[in-house]
Amino acid sequence: MNDRTFDRPVFVRKGEFMVEEVECLADAFEFLQEWPKNRRGPIFDTALRACQRAYDGQVPISVAREAFAGFARSAKILEDVSAAMPWMTAPKTGRGGVTA
Repeated sequence: MNDRTFDRPVFVRKGEFMVEEVECLADAFEFLQEWPKNRRGPIFDTALRACQRAYDGQVPISVAREAFAGFARSAKILEDVSAAMPWMTAPKTGRGGVTA
């Protein structure tokens, strides 16, 4: 892990059927730059500023991560992936599965 990688990724919904993993400052910058201008506001500005300050070494990377996650939460695109989605888990037994 380098000094610009988040300690844990932020998962955001991108479009109707896609979830994107944002795991570093570069990912966060790219996502923020692609965010529609008409949906930007003070929380977006705060997240962008926090990422810029972390990039410049003025604040810890964790500040940028939390600001980005806060932006995602306020935009209602933050995804909680703490519980695995059913299609992501492999079968434990049966044809093609691994038996315990």
